[in-house]
Amino acid sequence: MTNPNPLLELRKLGESPWLDDISRTMLEDGSLARLIGEDGVAGLTSNPAIFANSITTDARYAAPIAKLLPSVPTSIGIYEELALQDLKDAAGLLRPLYDSTRGGDGFVSMEVSPHLAYDTPGSLAEGKRLWERLRLPNALIKIPGTEAGLPVIRDLIAAGINVNVTLLFAPERYRAVARAYIDGLSARAAAGEPVANVASVASFFLSRIDSAVDKQLDALTAKGQAGAAALRGQGAIAQACRAYQIYEETLSGSQWQALAALGARPQRLLWASTSTKDPTFSPVKYIEELIVPDTVNTMPLETLNTYRAVGRPVPRSGRHVAEAAALRESFTRVGVDLDSVAQQLEREGVTKFIEPFDKLQTWIEAKRKSPAG
Repeated sequence: MTNPNPLLELRKLGESPWLDDISRTMLEDGSLARLIGEDGVAGLTSNPAIFANSITTDARYAAPIAKLLPSVPTSIGIYEELALQDLKDAAGLLRPLYDSTRGGDGFVSMEVSPHLAYDTPGSLAEGKRLWERLRLPNALIKIPGTEAGLPVIRDLIAAGINVNVTLLFAPERYRAVARAYIDGLSARAAAGEPVANVASVASFFLSRIDSAVDKQLDALTAKGQAGAAALRGQGAIAQACRAYQIYEETLSGSQWQALAALGARPQRLLWASTSTKDPTFSPVKYIEELIVPDTVNTMPLETLNTYRAVGRPVPRSGRHVAEAAALRESFTRVGVDLDSVAQQLEREGVTKFIEPFDKLQTWIEAKRKSPAG
């Protein structure tokens, strides 16, 4: 008897596996279609770093770029044309799932320019423009969850635009994001507009938290701080579980209950940054330890393939959620400020998207100057 596919088992447990990758090759050779059809991949996320890597390394972009160079005057314009076409093609593959789940899954994500992470009016205008260009019910516009992004989230949701909030590292920032989502839906309802067709996810990043926190813990351990070593690899789970508690608190509130009665969908938590950075950890740590109903886990292709091979999908998050408060207190006792780490990671996260985004523009401009190069 063949063992069940762990990725399909995740779906049965209420967690949606999404792919954190996209390329022209996987669209054209059928591999993305197979991931959707055989592994239950229920959505797709992208970011500037993913597109930069794909466009500069996948030979199948050469012909589209050559075709665009004479007619599109800017490198950003070419990048956008390539990204939008890829996402439209991926959205087409996922559309049957979107329809069969009545908008519960089957989404693709397009991120605004990372240079707009701290620019509220710029992000709002860009989000609306990209939404109009995509014109897909199963698209999500990615907005960084910075303070400047909070009004953008609210206003896009009020306008009926689906939003993927990215770069979340702190539970309290997630609370503010959830509030922005609910306020946007409330404004939409007050204007007499439907709320049942609006979708959102809040992407909480995991492995980056542990990488930063464990660096501090190792330094504290070297200085003789008791208890520091035992906390390695637990910072991300502690933060994520507190975020999930806030999610549950949000759904119990009267404002949300009124919106739910109108058919509004919860803003699901999406576990991101799920590739393990520390080789001493399980390569599927950030999937196994956070199997939570009504959430999403977006995985790089390598992580997804590994989970298919070795995953053991059993709900384990209940214990983590129950212990989250005590665990967070333990970090404070040993001298690790999780909130400060989150602020640092947000700044670094924006930079990590800006750098490949800008390098891609330089690469495309080099093609313009020497198309055969």
